[in-house]
Amino acid sequence: MNSLVSVNVGLPRDVEWQGKVVRTAVWKRSVPGRVMARRLNLDGDGQGDLAGHGGEHRATMVYQLDSYRYWQTYLQRHDFEYGQFGENLTVDGLPDGEVCIGDRYRIGSALFEVTQPRVTCYRVGIRMNNPQMPALLVAHKRPGFYFRVIEEGEVGAGDDITKVADGPERVSVAEIDGLLYLPGHSRDQLQRALRIPSLSAGWKGSLEALVADEKMDTQGGNAGLAPSSAPPPAWRGFRSLRVAAVQRECVDVLSLIIESEDRSPLPAPLAGQFLVFKLEVNKDSASILRSYSMSGPQGAGTYRISVKRADGAGSRYVHDHIHAGDLLQVSAPRGSFTLAPGNRPIVLLSAGIGVTPVLSMLYSTAATDADSMREIWWCYGARNGKEHPFAAEARNLLNGLPHGHSFIAYSKPEEGDQPGKDYDAQGHLNLSSLQQLGVPQTADFYLCGPAAFLADITAALKSWGVPDSCIHSETFGAGPSITPGIASIPPRTPHPPAGSVGIGPEVSFTRSGLTVPWDSRFANLLEFAEACDVSVKWSCRAGVCHTCESGLIDGRINYAPGPLDRAAEGNILICCSTPLSQIELDL
Repeated sequence: MNSLVSVNVGLPRDVEWQGKVVRTAVWKRSVPGRVMARRLNLDGDGQGDLAGHGGEHRATMVYQLDSYRYWQTYLQRHDFEYGQFGENLTVDGLPDGEVCIGDRYRIGSALFEVTQPRVTCYRVGIRMNNPQMPALLVAHKRPGFYFRVIEEGEVGAGDDITKVADGPERVSVAEIDGLLYLPGHSRDQLQRALRIPSLSAGWKGSLEALVADEKMDTQGGNAGLAPSSAPPPAWRGFRSLRVAAVQRECVDVLSLIIESEDRSPLPAPLAGQFLVFKLEVNKDSASILRSYSMSGPQGAGTYRISVKRADGAGSRYVHDHIHAGDLLQVSAPRGSFTLAPGNRPIVLLSAGIGVTPVLSMLYSTAATDADSMREIWWCYGARNGKEHPFAAEARNLLNGLPHGHSFIAYSKPEEGDQPGKDYDAQGHLNLSSLQQLGVPQTADFYLCGPAAFLADITAALKSWGVPDSCIHSETFGAGPSITPGIASIPPRTPHPPAGSVGIGPEVSFTRSGLTVPWDSRFANLLEFAEACDVSVKWSCRAGVCHTCESGLIDGRINYAPGPLDRAAEGNILICCSTPLSQIELDL
């Protein structure tokens, strides 16, 4: 007979870890007597990170005595206590290989339903004093699972656990956990799992992404964990390409047309992608790496980038020293800021030099939607006409679209700028102007521009009710960090790690503009990037969740331990890798 062995609760608290402050409720304590199970948690319990834990479908965490015994033997440890794995209910029975999503159980006076496996999270590694624990739980098929509370009621140690209903499709907790996190994502099994009504929305969205990924079986990667519409890079590292022409677009923007040395057509990029350049700005110093979005059509056989004159060394070099005929070291097209499939209206929103990737998207829609009924909105903000690149080019493309719309805002128009001809309104792009234009709320929105512009427009679109999945953005430089549960600190300019200088191969963080020698006192590239204050994204820190998946532009790495499922071709997981050679990372 299955039974409840212990009820464990704990409230969020701050814990010091690796020089950071973590907000977590992973420390649970066994409590006597009976406890009320409510819709969102047990009385006396809480979650430190509601983005990754808690909510109706993750109200109560369950872990089994049999798994306790397994880990005691495997880890050679005998110091466990109830709640050791962050669970609320320690149970005798209910193995992950037999319990199925949608199963319902009566415990005490409460009724529960199984909704999903445990979320892979680094905090269980902190609690267990073993950073590999998130990966071990998945690899050994002992994740534990979450209950949803169907009927609130009291539970207590010693209660029998009675099964009252079978979940449809009979997909076990261990099976559905492996479908997402382990290789071998069978489409038949995925579709079977998606037919389970009680499966949590987050888990369902991940499995739907896997089903929709046509490249899953041939190009690696895990679309359920790290969505990307980009194919593998057309070549590894850097390739010598020639500057075919230099064009002036406006007072402060210059374009370079890039071709192959033998003038054979270059592989077609996806609209919105970028190139990384290795520029020798000074013969006596190391090369610098700079990323520039492509701004031209995809089928030209050449690439066009457009660069605004600014204070940076790369911008100055492009404007002052590059001429037609020069050879440059260039990466293959990269990036996942690309047009999503579908027939929804498209809104291309940009400001300043942020126009470049969305202009390439406009080229793509002009080539594919010339005879369709799809609405395309071109919304752009500049200071004035002198600083408005591609004005005639964008106008001509929009004229070829039967349902193309344009709105241009100048923040400081000059005397010669004509309203109604050169621009439509004075000021900045904002939600009010979009709503007055009749921009559809159901569109896919593509944003690129300065950080403040992106932050303001993104927040406004969300407040309007546009779902996150329909807001796509590209940033200049490093993007925002994802560090769940970590207390926020003011952003810092990337810098070499404190202390002695490493003697390993050089690691270049291309978006952050930092190149530093690898230091083996760090366990992996993620820890190294954090020591440099480079913006990073992570969750499990153990090669499971793919949140840290980043582009490897050039170089070789070693995995230790290996990830449970491989990254997309041309990408790596920085949480479990170290450099074997000089490397360039898209960070």
